Parts: sequence; structure tokens; C-alpha cells
Amino acid sequence: MSVKYEVLTNRIIAALEQGVRPWTKEWKGNGALTRQLRSTGEAYRGVNALNLWVAAQERGFRSPYWLTYKAAQALGAQVIKGAKSESVFYTSTFTKTEDSGDDRVIPFLKASAVFNADEIEGLPAHFYPSNQPIVTVQHSTRHEASEAFLQASGADIRHGGDRAFYAGKADFIQLPDFEAFFTSDSYYSTAFHELAHWTGAASRLDRTKGKVFGDTAYAFEELVAELAAAYLCADLGISAEPREDHAAYISCWIKALKSDSRAIFKAAALAEKAVDFLHKRGNVEEIAEAA
Repeated sequence: MSVKYEVLTNRIIAALEQGVRPWTKEWKGNGALTRQLRSTGEAYRGVNALNLWVAAQERGFRSPYWLTYKAAQALGAQVIKGAKSESVFYTSTFTKTEDSGDDRVIPFLKASAVFNADEIEGLPAHFYPSNQPIVTVQHSTRHEASEAFLQASGADIRHGGDRAFYAGKADFIQLPDFEAFFTSDSYYSTAFHELAHWTGAASRLDRTKGKVFGDTAYAFEELVAELAAAYLCADLGISAEPREDHAAYISCWIKALKSDSRAIFKAAALAEKAVDFLHKRGNVEEIAEAA
């Protein structure tokens, strides 16, 4: 079992055991949880997005930017003394020659150290968030970019009743009426969760769903959908609201992560694949600009 896999997995488990879902924003403040960014402004993806979200929450960072030591120096900036780095993960390969003489390519996980801009001095101003007072915002109106994104997906989305679910055999999404939700963010984060399930249909990304509540495959698919919804919310500026009816999954996720240190990496990768699938149906940036 790789130490690199264990470190992040244990971090996620610790948060879940405290009842905290690291992909949601657990404090009041301006705006939603945003994608964590490289020095170039490119978003971290998959498990790296999740790991840096956890780090930002644990350590109270306000800036979404994370830079390597060299990237900071290249910008004429300096990491402050005593700053603690976080890891971002990526895969690499090496080639092993077998006894038969055949070459075998073997993948392995590598980690790189990055520092949050809050602990780097001398960066350009845009790396630091504005010092605005914390306020509580209640959203109660339609969010045009999110509405456009849902429509662009092509999914059959129906409204009514008091449950939210994806009906796999009939291939449609059922949501309560918009007005039934406490906030518009709750509505859209729920819609994105069910839309993520929709991407897993056999005719689309063909993910294993599980058969009954609580089995490993069922809980894993719920984790994939939760992460995918969180990534979509971050892309569209929506707060990923935790659903009370999904609280029961936390113990299942903890059990799954404890039994497989790679599970969170797999779930995050599948979540980003679902998000990429939806991005191709409706470009998020173009939709946001049009709105």
C-alpha cells in the first residue's frame, strides 16, 4: 500500500469522521467553494482539487492559488519561513524489462510540493483575495448559467414530488420543484448530483451502480456523484450544499476508504470524467459568460 495513497485517504477519513464533507464549504462567507488553481490559473483536477480543498479548510487559506517553490521564485516571490507545503499527485511510468526480454510499462504515483499563495510574499495582486467582510447570502432566484448548463446536458429532467433521484431504467432525473428548496444553491447542487448519476448510464460512461443501498458499489457511485457535483458547483459558482438524505453514506464511505486507500483517487478520477463528459455538451465558460 503506497504511503502517498494512505496520507490523503487518512485525511479524507478524518474529515468524514468529524461529519465534514471536504467537498462542501463548511463556513459562512462570500461566494462558493472555488477550484484551486496553479500559478497559470489552470484548475487542479480530480483528487488534487479535493486534497487542496481539504487543506484550505483545515488551514484557513483564502487564496485559491497553489504554487511550487520554483514557480513562486519565477514570479519574484518568496515562500515565507515556516510555511508548510501540500502535495499534489500525478502519475508517471517506468519501463521494466522482463526475463523474457519484453518491456513492461509500469505506472506509479508521484507527488510534488506546493504552497498556498497566503504563505508566499511578493506575488502579483490577483493571487490574493480581496479583504471583504464576511456576509451571509441567501440565494432564492434562478441561476442563469446553471439553468443553461442543465439544459445543454440533454438530460430528461422532471419536477414534482418530494424526492430527488435518477431513474436508471427510464433514464430520467426527478427533482422536487425549484420552490421546494431552501436556496437555489441547494436546488442546483442536487440537480448536478443527479446529473452526475445520469452520466453513468450504460449508453454514456457505463459506471457500475450497485444494487442496494449500503453495498460497496452503491456507496462508491454516490461518492463519485458527490464529487462530480462539487466540481460542477465550483465551475459554476454554486455552493455545494450537503444533502441530509445522504448523511447515511458517510459511514459507508469511511468503510470503503479504510478498506482501499486508492478508492478516493478512483472516485475523484471518475467524477472528473463525468464532469468532462458534461463540459463537452455545454462549455461552462461560454455559458457563464452568456449569462
